Amino acid sequence: MNKFFVSVGLVAAGTAGLHAAYAPNLTPMESTKIWSVDGTLRGFYDNNYTTASTAKGSWGFEVSPSVQLNVPLQQTEFGLSYTYGMYYYFERESLHQNPIDQTHEVDLWVDHAFTERWQGTVQDTFVVGQEPGLIDPNTSVQNRVEGNNISNQGSLTLNTVWTRLFSTSVNYQNSFYDYQNSGTTQGNASFGPTPPFGGGQDASLAGLLNRIGQNLSLDLQWHVAPETVVLLGGMVGLVNYTGDEPIAYNATTGDWYNSDTRDGISYFAYVGLVRSLLPNLSFSGKVGAQYTDSYNDPAHTTSLSPYGDLSLTWTYLPGSYAQVGFTESQNATDQAGYDGSNGQIAIYTQSSTAYASINHKLTSKLTGSLIGRWQNSIYHQGLYNNDSDNYYTLGVNFSYYFTPHFSADAGYNLDYLSSQIPGNDYTRNRYYWGVSAAF
Repeated sequence: MNKFFVSVGLVAAGTAGLHAAYAPNLTPMESTKIWSVDGTLRGFYDNNYTTASTAKGSWGFEVSPSVQLNVPLQQTEFGLSYTYGMYYYFERESLHQNPIDQTHEVDLWVDHAFTERWQGTVQDTFVVGQEPGLIDPNTSVQNRVEGNNISNQGSLTLNTVWTRLFSTSVNYQNSFYDYQNSGTTQGNASFGPTPPFGGGQDASLAGLLNRIGQNLSLDLQWHVAPETVVLLGGMVGLVNYTGDEPIAYNATTGDWYNSDTRDGISYFAYVGLVRSLLPNLSFSGKVGAQYTDSYNDPAHTTSLSPYGDLSLTWTYLPGSYAQVGFTESQNATDQAGYDGSNGQIAIYTQSSTAYASINHKLTSKLTGSLIGRWQNSIYHQGLYNNDSDNYYTLGVNFSYYFTPHFSADAGYNLDYLSSQIPGNDYTRNRYYWGVSAAF
């Protein structure tokens, strides 16, 4: 479904709020077919493929085939897509390291109209990869991660029209994250006192970030006008960390903090508006509050924070559209940040994210796109309490269609992380060029 998500890396991946349609990257020729197959071959230069403060660059090439299936039936639409990405880094080969990264993405979606008033939707995205923007763009992990790291995002939605003016939407979301980097034990952890726990390793990403998240929401919707819907909603969210490893040590009490220290439950309340301002201009927004109870934290902390999701979409010409948006939410962090003065660790970050994109059809054969994103994440509790990360991404792409089946493209991606945590800053520039075929 999201070929640009996998192959161009990473700015689009981070712009989760763009709310793309089921198959946003299909050409008109593809969108009318039940099935399609396409592939991309690109060369690239990545000046900081390790995403470290001291950059190390490499030339390379990418191969990315994909297949899509879209079956519209009388009351049901079914879709399935698979995209594979292979990235070869010449510099890693010269250093006798594994030169190949591989990514996989599987997307599934089913829409079914039970009756004229009852409609259900199932969506799921399964990803394997190394780039943070592909696995979990909202977490504080902004560095490339070795291994076959997995994420899965699934949702079930039931929309019901009760009267001409009133409808409801019930939604269940499930998220699953599994990082390959694991193995920290009380015997090899280096965040404890010197002997006998020194000389080991820091908390693993599996210990810090492996988790299952579940959200159940109900929206009450009033159709106050043909082009306007006002809603009142609530949501309950659970997060359970599954790494089952130590992530911090309290030298004063001798207590260990394990992965499930970060378990918590959140309650959301919000109001919202969906409005078609013009036939080609639409707004969607929710604003409210989130109350979180970190019940497994030894300090048993609670917090009240803002919550929001706003977007404005404008289709200003055929084949040309723009979108801006903003989200406010809590996100997971890869920093435990134990604070010996109060025995607290970092539980999550409070993240504010602004994004914008434009896709413009310059000529009948040439299309340009520009995507930008800024995320400010403030750490909650622990050694880095109230410190922040500022993460900026920018992507520029030009695609030229020789025929409906063959095209060429070139582009540039910038990633810049400014962090108040020592040693986390980095800048990354990526340039790519290639050809694609679609059938």
